[in-house]
Amino acid sequence: MAMALSSSALPCSLLMAALMLLASIAQVQGITRYYDFNVTMANVTRLCATKSIVTVNGQFPGPKLVAREGERVVVRVTNHAQHNISLHWHGIRQLRTGWADGPAYITQCPIQTGQSYVYNFTVVGQRGTLWWHAHISWLRATVYGPIVILPKLGVPYPFPAPYEEVPVIFGEWWQADTEVVIQQALQTGGGPNVSDAHTINGLPGPLYNCSAKDTFKLKVRPGKTYLLRLINAALNDELFFSVANHSLTVVEVDAVYVKPFTVDTLLIAPGQTTNVLLTAKPFYPGANYYMSAAPYSTTRPGTFDNTTVAGILEYEYPGAAPSAASFNKALPLYKPALPALNDTDFVGNFTAKLRSLATPQYPAAVPKTVDKRFFFTVGLGTHPCPANTTCQGPTNTTKFAASVNNVSFVLPTRALLHSHFTGLSSGVYSPDFPVSPLTPFNYTGTPPNNTNTASGTKLMVVPYGANVELVMQGTSILGIESHPLHLHGFNFFVVGQGYGNYDPVNDPAKFNLVDPVERNTVGVPAGGWVAIRFLADNPGVWFMHCHLEVHTTWGLRMAWLVLDGSLPHQKLLPPPSDLPKC
Repeated sequence: MAMALSSSALPCSLLMAALMLLASIAQVQGITRYYDFNVTMANVTRLCATKSIVTVNGQFPGPKLVAREGERVVVRVTNHAQHNISLHWHGIRQLRTGWADGPAYITQCPIQTGQSYVYNFTVVGQRGTLWWHAHISWLRATVYGPIVILPKLGVPYPFPAPYEEVPVIFGEWWQADTEVVIQQALQTGGGPNVSDAHTINGLPGPLYNCSAKDTFKLKVRPGKTYLLRLINAALNDELFFSVANHSLTVVEVDAVYVKPFTVDTLLIAPGQTTNVLLTAKPFYPGANYYMSAAPYSTTRPGTFDNTTVAGILEYEYPGAAPSAASFNKALPLYKPALPALNDTDFVGNFTAKLRSLATPQYPAAVPKTVDKRFFFTVGLGTHPCPANTTCQGPTNTTKFAASVNNVSFVLPTRALLHSHFTGLSSGVYSPDFPVSPLTPFNYTGTPPNNTNTASGTKLMVVPYGANVELVMQGTSILGIESHPLHLHGFNFFVVGQGYGNYDPVNDPAKFNLVDPVERNTVGVPAGGWVAIRFLADNPGVWFMHCHLEVHTTWGLRMAWLVLDGSLPHQKLLPPPSDLPKC
């Protein structure tokens, strides 16, 4: 349908009506955004050393994907690298389009060298910041980028419109090849070598060796408000973030609006996104300010990258040309005070502030009743060393492992979703994931003598339309630590959390069923538990895993199988013709 409009021939009111009609026609017809992602190797220099990394379109970080709520997105991914690849669109609901979700051997076989695959999905009922990343082995160390979902045309933000929007992506940089790092760790049974630096938008910044030239700088104008789209793409580190002498107003997490609240420092776990408003000082301050991020961890030193990354917030000098470099080394430079690296109290207080908007326009559709209840333990454990060998795990006779309900998940060699869809699941997976620990113990107390985990490829089967409640309990086996758990294919409501062992008699009375935060990745507190609820309204096979990559590799992962419903719109769509083969 084509319409020609001449503004000179139409009164203003008629012109506006015609433009609104065009906009509504465009929305009814549906807009499709097309992207070409070419996976290639590129040479990148950081910390005075050059190495070849896997990238999308030669960019590090990768390109920004932009769409509006309700639009279709089509991404053709062509693999020119020597590694198998798959891409995950982290947080996208993928309603009935699980074939486009991306985790290797869960919803698809990886895209092999020289092959391509088209990811085709529609953004339904979501707006805000998400991100995409590789979802095979440790390739997401360099293969990641932002997803910006704008509201529908004409729909404003539920907060003051910012002057400018800026993606801020936290990452980790290894001078070594991360594929070699994890393979060596798996062979020895020990922990992998930690990263050499944290990064902001791929840049280590002035606190690292010879990296002052590789610093992210945010230039602001006095009195203006900026929307920072924060993304934690680090492999293994939860991060505190603060901007010296500036406050941050949190307005959204994981592409869901929250009741705004203002902090000096926030916490963001791998996999999570947080949108914050930063308002610049009303007058030129004659100073520069560090934007700093540093890890939160309760594990022993040496097992994570305990370094701080900084970008620089700088003000445009009054009267200077907008393009002029304003950074002046002679100005005072202020640094924020970040919490202690193991400040679990800060983490608990911060997460307790997160609440859904719960307005008529943005309701919190938390399930008030429960059809299926599950209790999962999450944490570390061990596997025995192969016979006649020594290992570098907790003892010289054990390897590090991780599990959910004491099952260390083994990735199959054929994709789970296709095996389910075709009915050829025998020998690929078993539908008997335990609903609770087979052997209960004092989860946050003295660990049991036997710390070995079982191994298997087990799925939790749930009927379509069930209201699910899941309590995830951290364990103290090999020490307490936080585990950011990510559920594919769903958002969930965080209805409760606490420290120590979950009390099924008394704790549910404290659940928030009015305005709990809704998200896709939640931290299981160190030495504690978290309770979530969600509606199983998305048929398919959906991965759930710790977003600390080392724990996922060790087996802290499982998958849900949500069965088809009875109606046509409640069934998984058939696979696309170009679905990769194993």
